[in-house]
Amino acid sequence: MRTDLWHRRSLIAAGSVLGLGLMSKPLHLIVPAQARSLAPTQTMRGGSNNYRPNAPLVKSLGSGFVVSGLVRQAGNGASLKGVRIQIWAATTLGGEREPRNHGSVLTASDGSFRLEMEQIVPNFGQPHAHLAYDDGVFQTVFLRPVMGSARDTSLRTEFILAPV
Repeated sequence: MRTDLWHRRSLIAAGSVLGLGLMSKPLHLIVPAQARSLAPTQTMRGGSNNYRPNAPLVKSLGSGFVVSGLVRQAGNGASLKGVRIQIWAATTLGGEREPRNHGSVLTASDGSFRLEMEQIVPNFGQPHAHLAYDDGVFQTVFLRPVMGSARDTSLRTEFILAPV
């Protein structure tokens, strides 16, 4: 019994010394966070359906639904200001080809964009929007995000653009 007690005390003492040693001299097991390079957004299949080059800049396309997002540069993640994003969808006004459902917005200084439009309705059974970047400075990207429900009143997405 006395030897068991001796072994326990030795183990506790050794653990304490080791713990104090680790606290005073870290083993560098924790490394500082490093920024990872952002990969460019890939074009989605069906994203370019009913695309109209140079859709007009608009303040809104109605009310009841908000499409918003962020545009950043691939690699360093810098926010991109003044980038033209085109948005279109089937809404309560009509299908994707309806001119009143097409418009473009420019990104703000923080790379954000926002467009209010009429409520998006299912097209071919899926409620979805189309968003595009196609101005030539960066690689063209077409997105076709599908909403979780036709009752959703907003959609948010992100473009990571790669230089041409």
